[in-house]
Amino acid sequence: MFFAFLTAFIDAVANALTAAILVRVVLSWFPGARLPFGIGEFTWSVSEPILAPIRRALPIAGGLDFSPFIVLIAIRILEPILLQLVAQAR
Repeated sequence: MFFAFLTAFIDAVANALTAAILVRVVLSWFPGARLPFGIGEFTWSVSEPILAPIRRALPIAGGLDFSPFIVLIAIRILEPILLQLVAQAR
């Protein structure tokens, strides 16, 4: 039962982070855009602690921020690894 919860939790966190980063990227294309119910601020507060260290480590390439791309790739690589570790722990 615990392992099923842990598997679902890892999947939910990975999907929520992916969604937050994608919303943030789309919102960055529309500087004056505001989402209702504080969704924009929520996505910023969830994604900024993850994106900021990567943004500091990467050089700026022509004014483009590649940190969301790097994080999305890392999430998609780490999620199956974590799920496999949980499956092996059963």
